[in-house]
Amino acid sequence: MMNDDKMKVPIFDGHYEHWSEMMENLLHAKQVWNLIDPGIRQPAVGIAQSDAEKKKLEELHIKNLQVKHYFYQAIDRVTFEQIMDRKTSKAVWDSMKQRFAGNERVKRYMLQKLRSDFEILEIKANKTISKYFVRVLTISNQIKINGELIFDVKIVENILKTLADKYIYVVVSIEESKNVDEMSIEELQSTLMVHEQKFK
Repeated sequence: MMNDDKMKVPIFDGHYEHWSEMMENLLHAKQVWNLIDPGIRQPAVGIAQSDAEKKKLEELHIKNLQVKHYFYQAIDRVTFEQIMDRKTSKAVWDSMKQRFAGNERVKRYMLQKLRSDFEILEIKANKTISKYFVRVLTISNQIKINGELIFDVKIVENILKTLADKYIYVVVSIEESKNVDEMSIEELQSTLMVHEQKFK
């Protein structure tokens, strides 16, 4: 049986196609995709429902709240405020699709946000060099995916200027002994990881 604890809600990072496929997979696994397709069919006005039908509809509404909770976990406040119809999980899903699937304006917005994220990168005190490189390269690759060329030298320079103070002498040594313009990202990472081990 599938372990629910390992099924994390995919976070929407602006790449709608990837996110929607991950989210659809999650909802299928949770056996609630029927709330999106076809969605909750409200009873016709004036037609009486049996107790069993009322109970089933009530259960669907409870599951609907669960699915909306997944969506709200996946999106930030700015995205949340762009969704005008939040009555049902299907309405939220359809709104996300309408606003973000193949939308060039949204891609430009995401590229602007990614550029900003790249410029303000900094290594946290509790992060390893390896994890920091993963973060840097993730943002760099997303920038490339969104259609902007970013050269390795730019990434190398950005990493060097955002390292913690304890790496200052390492940065100076690299800049004095090597041609940063020709240094690969892999070479920089391995050099920094050697010094990281020395600190430990």
